Amino acid sequence: MRILTRYVVFDLLKVFLLILTGLTLSIFILLIGKEAVEKGLGLGPLLRMTPYLLPQAMQFAVPGTMLLATTYVYGRLSSYNEIVAIKALGISPMVLIWPTLILATLISFAGVYINNLAVSWGARGVQRVFIESIEDVVYGHLRMHRSYSSGKVSINVRGVEGKKLRQPTLIVAASGNHPALTIRAKEAEIWSDAKERKLHVRFHDFEVSGPVTVTNPDAYEQEISLDELTGMSAETRSPSTYALGEIGAAVQQGTERFGQIEQSMTAQASFALITGEFHSLAQQNWKWRERELEGAKQRLNRLHLEPWRRWANGFSCLGFVLIGIPVAMRLRFSEFLATFFVCFLPILIVYYPLMAVSVSQAKDGVFPPPTVWIGNILLGIVGVALLRRVNRH
Repeated sequence: MRILTRYVVFDLLKVFLLILTGLTLSIFILLIGKEAVEKGLGLGPLLRMTPYLLPQAMQFAVPGTMLLATTYVYGRLSSYNEIVAIKALGISPMVLIWPTLILATLISFAGVYINNLAVSWGARGVQRVFIESIEDVVYGHLRMHRSYSSGKVSINVRGVEGKKLRQPTLIVAASGNHPALTIRAKEAEIWSDAKERKLHVRFHDFEVSGPVTVTNPDAYEQEISLDELTGMSAETRSPSTYALGEIGAAVQQGTERFGQIEQSMTAQASFALITGEFHSLAQQNWKWRERELEGAKQRLNRLHLEPWRRWANGFSCLGFVLIGIPVAMRLRFSEFLATFFVCFLPILIVYYPLMAVSVSQAKDGVFPPPTVWIGNILLGIVGVALLRRVNRH
């Protein structure tokens, strides 16, 4: 029995690692290309992003690799009649199946860790490298396209000579209590301060349209917050970038924030009822508070959802294996790709849409967070039923 167990496990691990290497490398190259095209990064920043993009590539590669390796190994065993030979010796096929299920469970735990690492450490590392390289990014866009736009800020130039911007126009859109600002100049320079998270633009021979005070008639310097420019501030940090260990504190902060907004709105509504100023409840400020409350509620929903989603994504490996083993054994195809697509097509049509719908509804608070496991549970039920039939026949 131990010989059969070692035979299956070593064969599966060998195929798994080989496919994982190739698939991870392919996805990694696509991610590098995506960052280079979308953000205009050069070779240096892309190389610094390499360790942060690797977990993101593995995040997508591990479940598919597990299904590929499973269909290859068990499809080959079945097509070569090794399963029939084992049954003829009076040995249950489960002897060949249990080791893979245990291995898939261990890889699922590793998948949860990789998912958590990719969306927290990996995603934030990519953001940090981008912020540190923002000066080169802006200059690169301006040289190539003569314009750069991000968030509420846009810069247009007639040309770029070295570090000099020729006839630049900076437009900062209005936000909150800050009105719109437009600056035109004969030339300008840009430099960034990653520690202060500021982008500085120094204009010469300039014209300003907006409520600013000019203290130097020869030059004017405009500071732009990198948080506003990139949309990566702590206040707007996506719940999907929190590590699992950080989510508890984030949920507590989100709950307190939601309670504060709710109490403030209750006090404002009570004051309006007492004073008879009912019109204040229909003003734009009140509608803005309602949107703020809804935003705080949705953020809290997303924070509650994240642990469930990451564990469900990680354990998709086990669900894929539960489907892949019996299907490969029953089809008995020597060409494992045929078996893979027979397994993957129902997963693509059923599992991923279920996951997408349940995640979307849980974000809106319609479904409770545990519903993201519906797809995994369905894979498990179907897989166990198929395994029982294979074991019997």
